[in-house]
Amino acid sequence: MLPALVALGAVVPAPAASAVIGGSVSSYAPWAVRMVVDETPFCTATAISREWILSASHCFFDAGQQIDDSRISFRVGDLDQRKGTTVRPVPGSTHGVGIADMMLIRVPPMDVKPARLPAPDSVRPGQIVRQYGWGATCQEDETTCQSDVLKEAVQRVLPPGQARCERFTPPGGGDGRDLCLGRVTGIPGGGDSGGPIMATGPGQRDTIVAVENDSDRDRTAGAGNVSLVLDEIHQVIGA
Repeated sequence: MLPALVALGAVVPAPAASAVIGGSVSSYAPWAVRMVVDETPFCTATAISREWILSASHCFFDAGQQIDDSRISFRVGDLDQRKGTTVRPVPGSTHGVGIADMMLIRVPPMDVKPARLPAPDSVRPGQIVRQYGWGATCQEDETTCQSDVLKEAVQRVLPPGQARCERFTPPGGGDGRDLCLGRVTGIPGGGDSGGPIMATGPGQRDTIVAVENDSDRDRTAGAGNVSLVLDEIHQVIGA
């Protein structure tokens, strides 16, 4: 996300991630959503149904206080963040997902193709995934290099025991709720927080497996494992 709103660590200790540094311009992502706060592009998100958006919890807090719904909007239906349709949260609809750095937000019905939720326990070390975001494309002043067009990067799911993963996963790997991702073609930057990590297997390009929440802006990133909170997501969205 952008430094204009300092939400880093407001809910979870991990810092926010950025837009894709490296990677390539996306040509397909009908479920991708740009989160805007006070008319300023802020985070990335995913439509998981026609009425529900999934993003990172820390994107909804500023200096420890939850951002009022009236300040938030989402741009949907276009890979260019300057276009598409603007929708706003249904007041009081935000729902933090357990202890995960994820937030569900209800909005009026969107004319988009939503992402599919994954099967339980569907992510394994060594798996290749694809990360999407409109965040920073540089490592200096990230407010100056936010991407107007959606970008994507290939990453690999890493075993949580690696030293480089200590920042992104609980000691000893925890319960797998947080995934450690290694750079293949790019890495998230500020503004990519909350964005989708998508499966890349045959017929799975529309399946979200994780939610981006952290990055070292170099070669390693962190994301919340969607497959471990499926029951709560289904209970909230009624699907």
